[in-house]
Amino acid sequence: MDENGAIRVLRQRDREYPERLREIPNPPKELYVLGRVPEEQIPTVAIIGARDCSEYGKYVASGLGAALGHSGIQVVSGMARGIDGIGQEAALDAGGSSFAVLGCGVDICYPAGNRRLYEKLRTGGGILSEYPPETPPRPGHFPPRNRIVSGLSDAVVVVEAREKSGTLITVDMALEQGREVYVVPGRVTDPLSSGCNRLLKLGAGLLLDQGEFMDELRQICEKKGLRVEDNGAAKDAEQEDAGLTEVQSALLAERPELMAVYRALDFTPGSVEQIRGRLPKQYREEQISVHLIRLCMEKLAVQVSPGQFCVCRSTFG
Repeated sequence: MDENGAIRVLRQRDREYPERLREIPNPPKELYVLGRVPEEQIPTVAIIGARDCSEYGKYVASGLGAALGHSGIQVVSGMARGIDGIGQEAALDAGGSSFAVLGCGVDICYPAGNRRLYEKLRTGGGILSEYPPETPPRPGHFPPRNRIVSGLSDAVVVVEAREKSGTLITVDMALEQGREVYVVPGRVTDPLSSGCNRLLKLGAGLLLDQGEFMDELRQICEKKGLRVEDNGAAKDAEQEDAGLTEVQSALLAERPELMAVYRALDFTPGSVEQIRGRLPKQYREEQISVHLIRLCMEKLAVQVSPGQFCVCRSTFG
């Protein structure tokens, strides 16, 4: 971003035009930028996935984004609702940089519900598009923009994707560009993980542990002459309760019975009776119901349907 915060246009002949994009098939002839572009010598990872994601998906995307941000690794995605935006915001909140590639002009916040993230990206990274300012979002714009998301990345991580989704278009483009693709596995009965599990069957990299992923990312980047900081930050980010605010942590510390119910929750929704089965016998269902209401009020739990509760480890929408 220039000193006036104006939109800039970069052409392939310009020195600041991202070198990673020069290498891909059909690179954008022009790139409109609000903020800055990813730095060439810093590793970059794309976090992509379902818009209508589960609490589990939110948790994984948030934890991964925070770990990458702590390690100084740039995060790129499409600023979409769900996995994309959650991973990007977590990276920014962890002190890292993130970059969004839009399917509209960079002067348009799309989706409108991600206004807070849009403003953070303007100062903590950048917003990019091959479409001129004032170009509205159209369905046909999003598949082409996905090649820029993967093109700017050294590795692509998929967190939840259905069998047929736009996320898989990005994966196809990443493979065509020679980028490494990693997938977070899911339950075989979960439609949100059907695309991920299918990619694993086809040979995509398996992301089970953040530490192992960071080690593999380090090897990928070293081949490109890039360096991933080995300062233990990613491990620390994985171990801490990144999804809890200070107020939430203090509340749970002060209320052991509330902490017990919170720890009895899972990412899979459960009834009060099921949650009671994970607690000591002295907990009555009436008690548990009261605690669940309090946890929901504090955004520590979420009621996904009448009588069904699960943990809410992320405050992202």
